[in-house]
Amino acid sequence: MDRYGRDVLAGPRRPARPSSRPVPADVGLVVEEVATGWVGAVVRVERSGGMRVVVLEDRRGATRTFPLGPGFWIDGEPVELVPPAGPSAPAAPARTASGSRAVPGAAARVARASRIWVEGRHDAELVEQVWGDDLRLEGVVVEMLDGVDDLAAEVARFSPGPTRRLGILVDHLVPGSKESRIAAEAVRAAPAGTVLVLGHPYVDVWQAVRPERLGLSAWPQIPRGTSWKEGILAALGWPHADQADVAAGWRRIRGTVRDYRDLEPSLLGRMEELIDFVTA
Repeated sequence: MDRYGRDVLAGPRRPARPSSRPVPADVGLVVEEVATGWVGAVVRVERSGGMRVVVLEDRRGATRTFPLGPGFWIDGEPVELVPPAGPSAPAAPARTASGSRAVPGAAARVARASRIWVEGRHDAELVEQVWGDDLRLEGVVVEMLDGVDDLAAEVARFSPGPTRRLGILVDHLVPGSKESRIAAEAVRAAPAGTVLVLGHPYVDVWQAVRPERLGLSAWPQIPRGTSWKEGILAALGWPHADQADVAAGWRRIRGTVRDYRDLEPSLLGRMEELIDFVTA
């Protein structure tokens, strides 16, 4: 020890900066990104724009992507995330958002004569988000209806046949509803076995998104006589004055859907059945 102390002209002594230790970015590892304060568990490591990135998911299910490398903390200590050390065995096949086995590099198939119809834009956007890769591989085009009030007439104009099948997804298809009567009329408007009408029990396809994705235990109950979508937005405390607010609200809801696991089984099963029907 220096009994006289250090030279007062030497300037202030700066503590040594702690060095980052390398840590494999294994799935489930919880880290904090220093610059933003984002805390989340590692979901996966992937390539994006020629660089490796790590995807972190916070406790609410939201995800963010950061460059792999330094700039993270674990228990208050700096770390450098490095690619996880995996076994030399072949990687498991990638999956599409619907859970199907992905086919990398496959070109879209020429469109079939058969079609799938959905009620509106929001239905079509959700179907594209979850089943789009599968439908392109199968050559199935999804077309949007403006409601189903004239469904039987639309089916007759389509002229279904043995090689020109039609699958239709309908909202609120429950026994005794107006939609169930319309569906029966549509099936009678075509040759037997050429049209399949299926549906989910929800007032709107919004409800097919699991409420947990929005931090809810259940979707709010909207009183009769109140516009359902505006009522939902109001109950959530979101803007709901006009159609632009409805569109923004739907984008926000749909943005919580990562893959098929964020949708209710009553929609998943019906869509899979419709795809099987038109590709048989």
